[in-house]
Amino acid sequence: MDCYTANWNPLGDSAFYRKYELYSMDWDLKEELRDCLVAAAPYGGPIALLRNPWRKEKAASVRPVLEIYSASGLPLASLLWKSGPVVSLGWSAEEELLCVQEDGVVLVYGLHGDFRRHFSMGNEVLQNRVLDARIFHTEFGSGVAILTGAHRFTLSANVGDLKLRRMPEVPGLQSAPSCWTTLCQDRVAHILLAVGPDLYLLDHAACSAVTPPGLAPGVSSFLQMAVSFTYRHLALFTDTGYIWMGTASLKEKLCEFNCNIRAPPKQMVWCSRPRSKERAVVVAWERRLMVVGDAPESIQYKQLTIQVLLDRLVLRRLYPLAIQICEYLRLPEVQGVSRILAHWACYKVQQKDVSDEDVARAINQKLGDTPGVSYSDIAARAYGCGRTELAIKLLEYEPRSGEQVPLLLKMKRSKLALSKAIESGDTDLVFTVLLHLKNELNRGDFFMTLRNQPMALSLYRQFCKHQELETLKDLYNQDDNHQELGSFHIRASYAAEERIEGRVAALQSAADAFYKAKNEFAAKATEDQMRLLRLQRRLEDELGGRFVDLSLHDTVTTLVLGGHSKRAEQLARDFRIPDKRLWWLKLTALADLEDWEELEKFSKSKKSPIGYLPFVEICMKQHNKYEAKKYASRVGPEQKVKALLLVGDVAQAADVAIEHRNEAELTLVLSHCTGATDAATADKIQRARAQAQKK
Repeated sequence: MDCYTANWNPLGDSAFYRKYELYSMDWDLKEELRDCLVAAAPYGGPIALLRNPWRKEKAASVRPVLEIYSASGLPLASLLWKSGPVVSLGWSAEEELLCVQEDGVVLVYGLHGDFRRHFSMGNEVLQNRVLDARIFHTEFGSGVAILTGAHRFTLSANVGDLKLRRMPEVPGLQSAPSCWTTLCQDRVAHILLAVGPDLYLLDHAACSAVTPPGLAPGVSSFLQMAVSFTYRHLALFTDTGYIWMGTASLKEKLCEFNCNIRAPPKQMVWCSRPRSKERAVVVAWERRLMVVGDAPESIQYKQLTIQVLLDRLVLRRLYPLAIQICEYLRLPEVQGVSRILAHWACYKVQQKDVSDEDVARAINQKLGDTPGVSYSDIAARAYGCGRTELAIKLLEYEPRSGEQVPLLLKMKRSKLALSKAIESGDTDLVFTVLLHLKNELNRGDFFMTLRNQPMALSLYRQFCKHQELETLKDLYNQDDNHQELGSFHIRASYAAEERIEGRVAALQSAADAFYKAKNEFAAKATEDQMRLLRLQRRLEDELGGRFVDLSLHDTVTTLVLGGHSKRAEQLARDFRIPDKRLWWLKLTALADLEDWEELEKFSKSKKSPIGYLPFVEICMKQHNKYEAKKYASRVGPEQKVKALLLVGDVAQAADVAIEHRNEAELTLVLSHCTGATDAATADKIQRARAQAQKK
């Protein structure tokens, strides 16, 4: 029986324990762990070691080494530390290593020692330096808390979305607290710290003194504190040798234990007892380990979800195993196999000993058209590794042009990006590339690129018409497009210039361009417009009123209305306005003025080229039947009936129609016969029709 119990040791009065090796660590450490900064990731994750020469006197030339191992001690990465002194190490929930430097800069590394990014904890931290730091985890992500040389705390609850919070000052704090930790209560990160016999809780707005319930008397200092992984429980180690255990809210005491050791422990952490909901605190000194229990946990938390497990397998490059798990669990392709293959492809592009062609071909053969896989993301990773040509080859497999173009622009392959944007048919995408090209190339090369892409050139012209008129002019000059250049100068003469001299100069440029385009009609019309502008300015100077920018016809009309008929006639001769058009213009203007005497004189000045029916119509439009009748008698036979009907002389109109023996005219007159007053006229027309039919 002795052989079965020989390796069991008593633990208290009613329990025994034994210690045996589950597996041996494969690392070969050259220094003791006490001389290193150590950080172990949760859930059996990787272990980071940084030999710390800043705590020991060593030659300045000796650089520390950052080493990363698996939980069983297998080496994953090793690199010389070339940055500043490190105060603390810690792992994020995504298994990224956070290295907090003395100057407040946090460097982030991947599982295999690849540098990811860096960020700063703020200017105040930089000025006062970092005394101590904690990496902590919340439901929002992983956070960093800093204690500065000014004995102030700064924290960010989520390094993925960095928002720095400067915590309130602790009254009377002149030196570093004896111990401190981070708590997460009501979705808010807090700092709990000990100053002598007092405990303070810091949130974003206030510093509050707190007291653990049921604490044994005689405490003059708290030497160590630890919070459970779920932030539900808290353990405090006092200078009297007591370990107080209770809720993290400090509202309930769970138990208190006198360990009879007053030396401060090296480490104190919470752990779970196997196959039990109970929590325990493990306290470690130099050569002693103590487990204090009896803190029941009401809820079991399952933090390590299947997605987290898959992420960790991917980080360790165990792609086949991860895919087998996805297939076994029948996970949706986008969440499972596709995501893992994308990670595999991103790793594949880092294999620089394989040619670009072979890598691209291997990735395409493996991925094909797998749903949820973005070739542009994989290409971006290749570009980040310095493999531009591989990135371009991978982008050929990306079916969405909108995903290809941004990366091509980033890689300064703008002309290829333009071709892809044009192929997509997305005008917004084409505009994006064009504006990028415009800023990247000199003007000559930019225009030459546009000449080779008609669709892009057309779109850019449309843009320039609204935004950059001078560029539009340069485009027309570059292409020797004299017709469009002439039209451009025409628009410019109205839009940009107010001075007559400037407008005439712009019109002259337009005329020159039209002559070069062999468009003589447009050139002559432009020259006529130049003459008209000059004349209109002269008329304004001599007669007053507004003439500039009136049409030729409106200029004539304005002159007539102003009583300047001679000037109007001279203008008509100068610009070769036909007589018929001039008579219409003058007739309309005089009627609008109701200058009936001048209108009559005008009608008798010579034989009207437009006849006299328009005179009748205009007078009736002005409701002047008296004047209209003067001209009705002068209307020619072919329009006589219509003129008489306009002035209301139905009887005479009937006589003329009967005389003409015109059936259409008879019908027209008959349609105007209404009521008893026109009955005799209607009968007269009907008799005339009957007689005509007898013949």
